[in-house]
Amino acid sequence: MQFELLHQELEYSTEMIRALVEGVTQQQSQLKPDPESWSILEVVCHLHDEEREDFREHLDFILHRQEEEWHQIDPQGWVLERKYNQQNLDEMKARFFRERKKSFAWLENHKDMDLAMVYRSEYGDVFAGEMFASWVAHDNLHIRQLVELRRLIIENMTRPYDIRYAGDW
Repeated sequence: MQFELLHQELEYSTEMIRALVEGVTQQQSQLKPDPESWSILEVVCHLHDEEREDFREHLDFILHRQEEEWHQIDPQGWVLERKYNQQNLDEMKARFFRERKKSFAWLENHKDMDLAMVYRSEYGDVFAGEMFASWVAHDNLHIRQLVELRRLIIENMTRPYDIRYAGDW
């Protein structure tokens, strides 16, 4: 696994996320397929918080702060606790992309990171390479989710017309 390839994938996924949240209104961003699912706004808020409090931070723990205790995160709990679906979409998009820019600057200073470096804790071992790869994979998980939510917006905006001619979803 090479740093450059993962870095490039993170750049690609950033632009995919940017495209998927572009042109979405505040009202559309709060639409949920069902009460258990997330809205586009909740996904954007989640991406922001993960960018700031999880991936970059935990990769830094692995590389530089072995003596510190890994802090816990609660992504599911944050959705309600931080009132994600009540936030302003444009503000949260700006905040996420600012944090992602900080991450790219941070990564620029860590091009030669040892991906085999491991953080050992009572919860198990985590390698730097695993954390970086998971960061990239996490983006793709939410890209898929955003695509599904964009489809829901299209279904709503094209009513009363059916879109099944487009193909099976």
